[in-house]
Amino acid sequence: MREPYLAAAASAAELLADPSVAGSWAAPSALTGFTVGGLAAHLAGQVLFVEQTLDQLPPGGDEVGLAGHYERVRWIGADLDDEANVAIRVSGERLAADGAAELLARVRDTVDRLRERLPAEPPDRMVSPPAGPWALRLDDFLVTRMMEIAVHSDDLACSLDIATPPLPRAVLDPVFALLTDLALRRHGPTALLRALSRAERAPATIAAF
Repeated sequence: MREPYLAAAASAAELLADPSVAGSWAAPSALTGFTVGGLAAHLAGQVLFVEQTLDQLPPGGDEVGLAGHYERVRWIGADLDDEANVAIRVSGERLAADGAAELLARVRDTVDRLRERLPAEPPDRMVSPPAGPWALRLDDFLVTRMMEIAVHSDDLACSLDIATPPLPRAVLDPVFALLTDLALRRHGPTALLRALSRAERAPATIAAF
């Protein structure tokens, strides 16, 4: 997942460099409670968090896989005003406070360092994700960040009325596998089957979150 993640991170940096991001920084975004700047900062965080996570000591919590990770995160299914979701928005707006140029510079510098650092990390490297005190394989953690980059790149592009950046299949395949698994767990196999094959019987939503 190292090279696919780096491709996703580079795509996020390119989107953050779009002039419309800085031009709409204080405007409301497509996500309730987020300004464009706050949403851009949350997207940027999916790059910054990776370096910060690598800087931490090896985790001492329970080792979980992707399924176990998403069973534990507090924001899935939570209301917009739940403490976990409020904290996400507050963190994004705080990170956006220094402005678009500063944020973009931080992301670009971080991507450059990660290009050198990620390939050197051992295959069995474990990390502790920001969501909790458990241990996750680095490659699984990178899948979670790729999902966040894909989803929030679309959110940001929609906020700015620009095209959603294309991502390579090496990024999208694990992202869609993750979202499909989460949707299956949430809605069940029949709902997912109908949504993908029978428009006349499709449920109103099979959203993963």
